[in-house]
Amino acid sequence: MSGKTVLLETRDLTKEYPLNSNLGIKSRQVVHAVSGVSFEIYEGETLSLVGESGCGKSTLGRMLMRLIEPTEGQILFEGQDITGYSERQMRQVYQKIQMIFQDPYASLDPRMKVGQLIGEPLVTHRVCKSREETCGRVRELMHMVGIRPELIDRYPHQFSGGQRQRIGIARALALNPRLIVCDEPVSALDVSIQSQILNLLRDLQQEFKLTYLFISHDLGVVHYISDRICVMFLGKVCEIGDTQEIYRRPLHPYTKFLLQAVPSMDPNKRQKREQILAGEIPSAVAPPSGCRFRTRCPYAKEVCGEREPEMKDVGERKVACHFAGE
Repeated sequence: MSGKTVLLETRDLTKEYPLNSNLGIKSRQVVHAVSGVSFEIYEGETLSLVGESGCGKSTLGRMLMRLIEPTEGQILFEGQDITGYSERQMRQVYQKIQMIFQDPYASLDPRMKVGQLIGEPLVTHRVCKSREETCGRVRELMHMVGIRPELIDRYPHQFSGGQRQRIGIARALALNPRLIVCDEPVSALDVSIQSQILNLLRDLQQEFKLTYLFISHDLGVVHYISDRICVMFLGKVCEIGDTQEIYRRPLHPYTKFLLQAVPSMDPNKRQKREQILAGEIPSAVAPPSGCRFRTRCPYAKEVCGEREPEMKDVGERKVACHFAGE
């Protein structure tokens, strides 16, 4: 990605949660939700975060929005460190970074009409000079995402799941952001509706030169929409690289097993699994020493338990494995 402009960057971003006992007493133990994650998002691209449930990808997305405060590390947006920004300073950032949430049923206030929901960011940030201008902008946004403007006075429960997600997208677009964090935006939708929403996101990206951080556990969806992929396991990044290259030749063992698990209807494309991924995901409270994947990795050796692998460049990719590229 040489020559590309870095829009957002994380440096050793970490989030730990104190573990409480059943009696509400704080323990010295912590949940290592995200541990030392560093990556860049380039202007105009779609970078996808993928991994099993509990790997920390949604926590990471919410930290970028400062909805969750990081324990350590830095978040740089447009070259500025926004990690320590006050609420007032973040109001300016939110005009450039928006979020689409996973559940269109829960993310919209059922007491508000669609026009109010989409127009709320415009009112909060005082973008429009009059109520008429706000209403006109809301109608424009509704048309943009495929919702008839005459439905402006309806409530969220009067729309289908796909339509509600379109409302969420319109709301995210209201302030003309540069970056949109998409947190599992199609996982709660029927498969037939998923493709419509994905196509809408791609069309909007081309039209408005948007940048996406796309969070998903569905590798089929990720393959369709991503330019690059960031694979996470137990709060750590395993591999980052071009989508087509990773699908063609995964370098990290965990990435390899993830791709082998993707179902295919074409018998000619079904991969014969060389080995089954054994064991359960280790505890985020007491992660394994060295490489966090080593307890499930069939290729693990002694060094994997002694030393944590560093992210290293292998061609155009970054991989955290002692033996990648050998």
